Order: sequence, then structure tokens, then C-alpha cells
Amino acid sequence: MESDTVKKKIILASASPRRRELLAQIGAEFEVRVSDKEEIYHSSRPEEIVKELALMKAENVAADLAEEMRAAGAGNGELRDIVVIGADTVVVLDGQILGKPKDEEDAADMLSRLQGRAHEVYTGTAILDYDEQGHQSVVNQAVRTEVHVHAMEKAEIHRYIATGEPMDKAGAYGIQGRFAAFIDRIEGDYYNVVGLPVSSVYQELKKAGAL
Repeated sequence: MESDTVKKKIILASASPRRRELLAQIGAEFEVRVSDKEEIYHSSRPEEIVKELALMKAENVAADLAEEMRAAGAGNGELRDIVVIGADTVVVLDGQILGKPKDEEDAADMLSRLQGRAHEVYTGTAILDYDEQGHQSVVNQAVRTEVHVHAMEKAEIHRYIATGEPMDKAGAYGIQGRFAAFIDRIEGDYYNVVGLPVSSVYQELKKAGAL
């Protein structure tokens, strides 16, 4: 006999189309909300930075939702039966974080540094789980994947940049796109590199009663 328990509402606190696709891929029904609050981190290690930023994104969206409820006269703004997911991904080479390229020259520099070498990708996730009494529990973690890139010719780098694919991605590449041709191998979770370790997120959502 199937349970008639109402599933908790899932809010994805991310504008990333790749995270939306991955969450939908595992069968989750969710709403996307993004906060425009400034995000400033204080950690220094990549795995701590992504955890801090993921938590900040989730907490900012949760605070916005609570304020909307207060403004609408819905009690005192307590969130109930809802799960908010925040995430942040960074590409790291030699201990340095590579963000999104500023321009094509910056993209070429990043890709030249990545080619023929291994680097790390860290994705932090924060899952804020609110029960029916409004009590909050938090799971905040980081997943690391090592990515090995084949040696690339300059012409290959420039052809890849000409596709426009690198320009909105950390490290100037998308593993799920044309850059797949240059991936030698990975050690760890592939989906973590795309932007969300969906298996671990699925397990947490299942525990929270959102799936």
C-alpha cells in the first residue's frame, strides 16, 4: 500500500541550468529561487569555500521565502515542510581557484594551464530541511573529483573557445559539452563536475521526505 504522506516542497537556490537538469534527471519536482544578496566567503580552503557559499545561497533564499510569508501575513514567517538546496562549484589547479573567464584571452590562459594535467573540482551542497513544526536541520558537505585533461594543441584550444561554451563556466570548460573530447579520465563523481553530486543529494532528499 502506497503512503499518502505529502512530500516536502523542494526549492533549488541556484540559477544554474545544469543543476536544474541534473535535479530533474533524478525525478525531483522543484522550484528555482535565487537570492540577489551579496555572497562573501571567509574560508581559505576550496572545499570549505564551496560549503560556505552553498550554505549562504540556501540561507539567503530561505530568508527571502520567510520574509515573503511574513509580508503575506502567513504566520510569523516560519518555513515548514520545505527543503532548500544550495550549491557552489569551483575548479582548482595548484591550489588556485579558476573562476569563469573574463574574456577569450582569459579562457585561453586557463585552458592552456589545464591541458595535459590533472586538477580538482569541488562542489559544495547545503540542504536545509524544515519539518512540519518549522525546525531546521542542515546537511552541508563538499565532494571532490579529480579531472585529467589530455594535452591540447593551441588550435584545439582556440576552436573550443570559438564555440562560446567556455565563457560561462568555471575553469573555462564544460565536461558535459564539447570539452568531453579532451577528458582523459576522472576520479570521482562525474556529476559533481557538471555541478551537482546528484546521488548524495538524492539520498538526503529521500531522508528528508522530499522524494
